[in-house]
Amino acid sequence: MQFDLTVSEIKSKLQKAGPEEFAALERSLSADTRKGVVAALEAARKRIASEREEQMRLEAMFSFEASLAEERGAQVIIGLDEVGRGPLAGPLAVGAVVLPRDIRIEGLNDSKQVKPEMRETIAERIKAEALAWDVEFIQPHEIDAAGMTASLLLAFRRAVAAVEKQGVVPDVILLDGNPLKMDAREVNVIKGDAKCASIAAASIIAKVERDALMVAYAEQFPQYGFESNKGYASQDHIDAIKQYGLSPIHRASFCTAFTQPTLF
Repeated sequence: MQFDLTVSEIKSKLQKAGPEEFAALERSLSADTRKGVVAALEAARKRIASEREEQMRLEAMFSFEASLAEERGAQVIIGLDEVGRGPLAGPLAVGAVVLPRDIRIEGLNDSKQVKPEMRETIAERIKAEALAWDVEFIQPHEIDAAGMTASLLLAFRRAVAAVEKQGVVPDVILLDGNPLKMDAREVNVIKGDAKCASIAAASIIAKVERDALMVAYAEQFPQYGFESNKGYASQDHIDAIKQYGLSPIHRASFCTAFTQPTLF
């Protein structure tokens, strides 16, 4: 590397460099003591290390799932995950995804670990690449009537049935968390949304679909702040319930500690 390059030019090269190019740049810049170059090299080292760590994390998610498939002689694996178990309002959402074995979706992770601005982009990629996918909703009145465990079972079974109607029949059904005994094919993975690619994918599409629905509900019931709290028990949401009562999309059984007679 010639020293006739400005610090700005070097910084630009380092910001764009992949691992191999960075290694070459690092060698050629080893004698450059300019503070800006030294700082840019260190920033690039951290970026390359972070990208390598992310690649390893992502590969581990797909490898974990591939190992499960091999152990069980499975050809088709479906991942299921729920979003919205705890809110005071809005539906329970369950996502289901069957992913091809040979793809890697950048940024795929437990939906809680993905920045909101990235979720929609990743969700669109999941839907485009998946062999089959579905999102099922259990409405608040159904949750009130049946309880959460029965609602989860119903949503999971509906999601698997919807995927099978698309012509994709799973050999293994991966669930995040504890056993529900919903199907003989069920395999439970603790913290599965961080370990299994298809469970993480299901988590993301369910989160994106449910959040979009809650934003739409916010236009219909603006006093509750659904666009920001998504139905969860924020203090502003609780205060709104105390002032206005329950809307038709509230889970009455979740709100008994602070309800007034409904105004709707």
